[in-house]
Amino acid sequence: MNVLLDTHVALWAITDSLRLSPKARDVVLASRNNLWISTASLWEIAIKHGLGRGNMPISGKEALGYFRQAGYGILPIEPDHAVAVEQLASLHQDPFDRILIAQALTEPMRLLTHDETVASYSDTIILV
Repeated sequence: MNVLLDTHVALWAITDSLRLSPKARDVVLASRNNLWISTASLWEIAIKHGLGRGNMPISGKEALGYFRQAGYGILPIEPDHAVAVEQLASLHQDPFDRILIAQALTEPMRLLTHDETVASYSDTIILV
């Protein structure tokens, strides 16, 4: 199964954080799953780390290195992803989360998130 990790789940996975739930850990460690990180997540990490805001313990450059080392695929933002955001209900306003949802629904992939609002967009989104 192709699984797109939301930004925080991805960071928790590569830092082996206690915030990564047992359910999320099972999905991340399952050998049958192909794990993906969106370019949008790297952008979010770089912005928030650079501004000293948010819970971003590492820089975008460091995150990219760790994600590559872990064998995660990097999902680019394609034009179809960008325009798919327009069709999403206005349940969530965060642009980074909205593009992740659009990417997961467009590809299709399962999106692994800890955000209940994000999970409410589709039954293909896994809440952990």
